[in-house]
Amino acid sequence: MPKDVSVQKLKQKAKELRLNIVKTANFAGSGHVGGSLSCADVLAALYFKYLNVNPEDPAMFDRDRFILSKGHCALAYVPCLAMAGFVPMESLEHFNHYESPYGMHPDSKKVRGCDASTGSLGHGLPMGVGMALGLRYQKTDAKVVVLMGDGEQNEGSVWEAAMAAHHFKLKNLIAIVDRNKMMIDGRTEDVMGIDPIDKKYEAFGFEVITCNGNDMNEVDAALAKAWSNDTDKPVCIISQTEKGFGVKKFQGNVKWHYGAMNSDLFKEAVADIEAMD
Repeated sequence: MPKDVSVQKLKQKAKELRLNIVKTANFAGSGHVGGSLSCADVLAALYFKYLNVNPEDPAMFDRDRFILSKGHCALAYVPCLAMAGFVPMESLEHFNHYESPYGMHPDSKKVRGCDASTGSLGHGLPMGVGMALGLRYQKTDAKVVVLMGDGEQNEGSVWEAAMAAHHFKLKNLIAIVDRNKMMIDGRTEDVMGIDPIDKKYEAFGFEVITCNGNDMNEVDAALAKAWSNDTDKPVCIISQTEKGFGVKKFQGNVKWHYGAMNSDLFKEAVADIEAMD
C-alpha cells in the first residue's frame, strides 16, 4: 500500500532531488542533466510514497521492483536512492569517478537497491515483463515499475515486450514514459515520430493514464490510479514533462541532454531550483 505522504512533502522531495542532481553532475564533471531533471517528480513520488521497498532489506522477497530503463539518467536515480537511505549521501561526491560504484548508467551488482543494470535502451520493459510474470507465479502482489524515455520508444524490443505484457495480462506491471519530447539527436518528432503514443499503448492493450509529469498533484493522482488498477491490463503512464525542468537554461534545450556546468552555471542552476515552489 502507498504511504500516507502529502503532495507538499513529495514536492519538497522532488526539489531536494533536483538539487542533488545538479550537485552530483558538478561532482562528476558532467552528466545527463536534462532527462534526469525531467523525471525527478516521478522518481520522488515513487520512492517516497508508492514503492514498497526497504533500505534495511533491499532484497526482501515481496518488494516492488523498479527498473530505470532510461539508464543514462542514473544521475537522478542514484541520488534518489541516497535520499531514500540505500546508499550514503556522501558517496555521491564520487559519482562516475575511478573505482566508484556509480557510473553514468546503473549497475545492479554495485548499486544497493538497484534491481536492474540498464543503459542499452529498449531493455527495461522486456526485463519488467519477465519480472512481473515471475512475481505472479510466485503469488506475490508486488508490482514492477519501468521508467522509459520517449526516444527509447524507437526500439522494437519495447513493442515486443508491450505485446507480451498484454498477452500475459500483467496487471502488476506499470510502464512510465518520460515524455519530454527530446532525445540526444533532437526533438523526438523530428528524429522518429512516436505520437500518438497514448493511442499506441492503448492499441497494445494497456490501460493508459496521461499526466503532467512536472506537476506533483497530477503525478500523485496518476500513480494512485495505476496502483489501484482493477483491470487485467498492464498500465502505461504517459508523463508529459519538459527536458531540464527546474533550471531555466536547461528547460526545453536539447543541448542539455548531456553537458557540463562551469561554476557560474552551477550556482545559477542551484538558485533556480531553490526558487521553485
